[in-house]
Amino acid sequence: MTPSTVLAFAAMTALLIMSPGPNGLLIARTVPTSGRAAGFANIAGFAAAFFVHGTFAIFGLSVLLLKSSTLFTIVKFAGAAYLAWIGVKALRDAWRGAPAALMEVKPARNPRTLRKAFTEGFLTNMLNPKVAMFYVAAFPQFMPHDGSSPAAAFILVAIHALLNLAWFGPMVLLFDRLSRAARGGTFQRWVKGLTGAVFIGFGVKLATLRT
Repeated sequence: MTPSTVLAFAAMTALLIMSPGPNGLLIARTVPTSGRAAGFANIAGFAAAFFVHGTFAIFGLSVLLLKSSTLFTIVKFAGAAYLAWIGVKALRDAWRGAPAALMEVKPARNPRTLRKAFTEGFLTNMLNPKVAMFYVAAFPQFMPHDGSSPAAAFILVAIHALLNLAWFGPMVLLFDRLSRAARGGTFQRWVKGLTGAVFIGFGVKLATLRT
């Protein structure tokens, strides 16, 4: 695997990460109410999903997803339902949450909250067929085909995870600072309402995605 291959993969992956999608919206929803630790737990979940998709691609399991329209449909609707569920939940919280109660929300510090944030980040990427298709259609083009160890291919997955951290890490810190300056209930209700509506939109778009 040559340096030029690694750079080409990094450039393409960076563009993929920077394009608008559910990951940034999930962070925007998580950090204002749960703190930056939960935001970084989201990012860790993203990375874990990348390694699962990467493992499937490296060992050829993801090809089944594209060859079987039934499997693709199952994963597609599971991902769409999950994104829509996040959106409905955010809209519900925005509708029900009284400003006074929201102002009392403190950044989450207990392991359960961080575990939940990690799980949300993991599922957001694991149940997204677009991520799976990236690892099936694009990732193999950069994998070494000289019979070398699979560890060389996992380096590319690690690069994807690190670039993901480099992009979303500052975003977490930014939202954390903004949330400290605007901890008021009205601000949080608007954030939840907006992200909820967009998540539902992503769910609908994903549900109508064709193979």
